[in-house]
Amino acid sequence: MLYIKGVSVKIRVYYEDTDTGGVVYHSNYLNFCERARSDCFFQIGMTPELEGGHFVARKLSADYFSVAKLGDELEIKTELVKMKAASFILKQMIFKEEQKIFELEITLAYITFEGKAQKLDSKTKDLVLSLF
Repeated sequence: MLYIKGVSVKIRVYYEDTDTGGVVYHSNYLNFCERARSDCFFQIGMTPELEGGHFVARKLSADYFSVAKLGDELEIKTELVKMKAASFILKQMIFKEEQKIFELEITLAYITFEGKAQKLDSKTKDLVLSLF
């Protein structure tokens, strides 16, 4: 389900995502956001691993507002905040129904397969702009 200048992905909370009380582990919200970012590529028949390199998390800030529980259907919305020369910043929000329960701002750097930071070429910038 794509919308202009952002992407929305729905997921279900499974038993493996929760503790014994059925509440989602704090770190799994990061996993849900990663799945949503990857799904942006999958929806257009690609993977996040590109011809010249791939993206890695450089910096993130997370806010938890409420909890998700076993069986909940969640919607992860992803928006591009800023494009830089060798990285970009995304804002990702997780909603349970209409309630925002989590928000992440993440800087993703573009690196070669050898681990060296590199500038985003125009083709890769255009791809990121078209996805988010």
